This record gives sequence, structure tokens and C-alpha cells, in this order.
Amino acid sequence: MLVEVAGVRVPIGRAAEAARTVCVEYADDALYHHSVRSYFFGAAWAEARGLDFDRELFFVAAMLHDLALTPPFDSHTLAFEEAGGHLARVFTAGLGWPVERRDRVADLIVLHMRDDIAPEVDVESRLLQVGTSADVSGTGLEAFGISFTDTLVSAYPRLGFARSFVRLFQDQAERKPGCAASELAAGEWAERTLSHPLDPG
Repeated sequence: MLVEVAGVRVPIGRAAEAARTVCVEYADDALYHHSVRSYFFGAAWAEARGLDFDRELFFVAAMLHDLALTPPFDSHTLAFEEAGGHLARVFTAGLGWPVERRDRVADLIVLHMRDDIAPEVDVESRLLQVGTSADVSGTGLEAFGISFTDTLVSAYPRLGFARSFVRLFQDQAERKPGCAASELAAGEWAERTLSHPLDPG
């Protein structure tokens, strides 16, 4: 695990390392790299704007936010982001986090699939939205310089992420009609994702 990419650092400590370990163990390499890139995109966006944020909280949420797309944590009834929120609450209980902080990390994961949140309302939730949107569909990618994106993708290659992620969302859509993933899959999201500017032409 690189502790810094293009001047943006990751938090050091038990919670961050445990979250990273769980992500590595349950996500494939493409999904793990997406989780890491989502953190770096969000953190870089915040730093460029001089925003203070809880780096540990955001990193843990970024590492866990898509784990409910993996078979061991997939729910047959809940949208993946809601199942992921529950997973995060259980995970952080094991770390001894207080209820309020466990609720916060769950909220970040649920809200990353909801309407945009202003940073002055909830900065960490906005950062996860920014990071995942930039990495998945390229939305907002223009906010980042070429040097940053090249360094990030060199450190954490995309590894065919777009195609595999579209398949995951299509599977969610088929099994859970009406969920947020279903709404995205029904529109132009898949086309945008598959033509991501950071993927080879």
C-alpha cells in the first residue's frame, strides 16, 4: 500500500490498515484499486479547495464502500450501498468506534449512491461522491490535472475495472429493480463508464 500518491497521503493507523486489509482480501484487484483511487480522488479534491476532512473516516468508507458487491457480502434484498453500510457498522464496531462514528461511516457509503451533497453540509460524504464518480464514469474528472491522474493510475492501474464494474451493476439491476444501481444501468451511465478517459483507447 502506497502511503502517498502525488502528494496526497493516506491515514496511518489500526482502522485504516484493517479496512485496507479487508478490502484486499474480499475485493478483486480491479475493485480494490478502484476503492483506493476513489480515496485519492476525493482527498485531492478536498485539498485543492482547502477543505478540512476526517481522513480516517473517509479512507475507511472508501475501502468498504463496494464490498457488498462481492459474493460474501451481497444482499438479496438490500441495495448494495445499504448492505455496505451495515457491513461498515459491523466492521467499525470491531474497532471499538462509538455508535455515532459507526453511523457516520455507514451514511457515507449509503449516500455515495444518492444525490450530490454540498461539502459544507457533509464534506466526507461529498468526497466519496466525488471520488467514486470521477473513477467510475469520469464525472468531474476535469477537476484533476493530467499529472495527478497519470500518477494515480500508474500506482493503481485500472485493470479492466470499467467492464467488470458495469457487469456488477447490471447484475444488481436485474436482481433488485428500483435500486440506485438499476436506475444508473437504465441510462447512459454504462456507456460513459466503458468510455472512461483514463482507460486505454
